Amino acid sequence: MGKRLAAEFLGTFWLVLGGCGSAVLAAKFGGDGNPLGIGFVGVALAFGLTVLTGAYAFGHISGAHFNPAVSIGLWAGGRFPAKDLLPYIVAQVLGGIVAAFILLQIAQGNASFLIDGSSPGAFASNGYGALSPGGYTVAAAFLCEVVLTAVFLIVIMGATHGRAPAGFAPIAIGLALTLIHLISIPVTNTSVNPARSTAVALFAGAGAISQLWLFWVAPILGAAIGGLAYKWIGSDK
Repeated sequence: MGKRLAAEFLGTFWLVLGGCGSAVLAAKFGGDGNPLGIGFVGVALAFGLTVLTGAYAFGHISGAHFNPAVSIGLWAGGRFPAKDLLPYIVAQVLGGIVAAFILLQIAQGNASFLIDGSSPGAFASNGYGALSPGGYTVAAAFLCEVVLTAVFLIVIMGATHGRAPAGFAPIAIGLALTLIHLISIPVTNTSVNPARSTAVALFAGAGAISQLWLFWVAPILGAAIGGLAYKWIGSDK
């Protein structure tokens, strides 16, 4: 269990450092319109690549969840024991927080760096209403996070099914997360992962923290729906 938890810690650390780091450091590098900035397409790809590479690195050790919602969804789908949920979630959240702290230290190496907690997406945080990149309502944000997390779990469980092509699951899962970001960055700045949301919210200000409830409740609900749906769809019975 110790090695499994270490793998979850490191995998979530890598996801937050790589995904949120690309948003904070590289998305608008050089200012708006600068061709060197990777934009939200680049950020979406960065999140997908962290999961793809992390799954290949740690999947054989811990299952490469890197996300409390994924762990809960796999439990709902009959793929993960309830007794391991809390240790996994704690390791994931801690890994994300350490990554966000290190990202903050790196970002502060630029004298012009400033976190404006009233700005949408501050320090790669998630939000709705005034803190949504596109100004989307709480209802739209909630629905988006539930549906996309549910689909994410269906992809994860399908790609890791015993009859799925062996060795390709991380590619499918990473590309699914990329697509999820391409859809929902304008809506919520994309969570589908409570650990990722919590990690950066702690440094983004009171606004992000006050909205953090949605980025726990909606992804967990969506993951449970997706896990239960695939448990039925993918059943051999």
